[in-house]
Amino acid sequence: MLLADCLLPEDAYTSAAAAEVLGSLGPVSEPAREALASYVEATRAAHGPRVWVARDQLVRRAHQEAVRALARLGDLRALPSVQTALDEGADAWRAVQVAGHLHEAADDLTPRLSKLLKEVDFSDPSQSMSAGALVSALGLLADPAAASVLTSAITAAARDTQWHMAASALNALASIGRSGAACALEVVRPLADAQNITVRAAATVALWEFEGDAGCVVPRLVDLLDTHEHHEAAKALGRIGPAAAPALPRLREMLDAGYEWTRVHAAAALWDIGGDAEACAVVETLLAAWAENDSTSNNVLACLHRMGPAARPAFPRVREELALLRRSGRFRSIANDEELLDACRSTVSRA
Repeated sequence: MLLADCLLPEDAYTSAAAAEVLGSLGPVSEPAREALASYVEATRAAHGPRVWVARDQLVRRAHQEAVRALARLGDLRALPSVQTALDEGADAWRAVQVAGHLHEAADDLTPRLSKLLKEVDFSDPSQSMSAGALVSALGLLADPAAASVLTSAITAAARDTQWHMAASALNALASIGRSGAACALEVVRPLADAQNITVRAAATVALWEFEGDAGCVVPRLVDLLDTHEHHEAAKALGRIGPAAAPALPRLREMLDAGYEWTRVHAAAALWDIGGDAEACAVVETLLAAWAENDSTSNNVLACLHRMGPAARPAFPRVREELALLRRSGRFRSIANDEELLDACRSTVSRA
């Protein structure tokens, strides 16, 4: 709220700094929502609807930062300026980065983002960052209307051997689910046998999301457990659940892997597939990995939360984490810490 008090239309320099910090706070910035919205509306009223592209650089930056912070809260009052950015191409990349948070405006944003993605030249590596941001935004919006442009992006990226981009577009397409399958299966099926392992893994996951055929997908994912994409394969097997039972023997072997992240993903998949019969080994593995590398804690706690009462042996460690002033977790980011706290509290509330 102290930062929100610094959002002063007459002081663009301070407002820009305050809005930028609020944008970095993620969910913690929620109390400043109305102040951000008021600032955005005030600058639009003072400088016109095209204030996103205002000539005064300070006014422009302050408005953009406030819009971005508001968009990260999923607030549709950020939408008019995001539309301006995407339509006019001025600092559009800054709007693309937050567009995926405006889920309720998917019908409006998907055509705009799709138009920009169609203009990408995948043979030009310098365009990979902008293409990646567009694909990510479309994946977050998960609008079936994006299926066609994402399929085209996959085809173009694979043709130009931009494998990382092809995999990213496959992941975005998979987020749409079965409603995106009709126009995509002809492209996705062959890529499930691609030489590039990352593309193969992404295509296999997409096949599961499109068709839900465990008999087809599980053997492919089991094979991928012996590649550098074993983490993604384990997560996908966990999402499939009991139908992925043929993977259990290999996942149990992975609990003895030398790398703690491999053990965490394998343990989580074991629980999601095997349930109570695997609980003892899963909890033991998760706690040991957490002790070895506390960056695993978000993943560990997500699994413990799903386990419910079966995670009871881990409750003392979870309570210890809640009592810490500086907790563990991925990259020490605020959003991840909030996720960690929620998982801790919900886990021990079942005691």
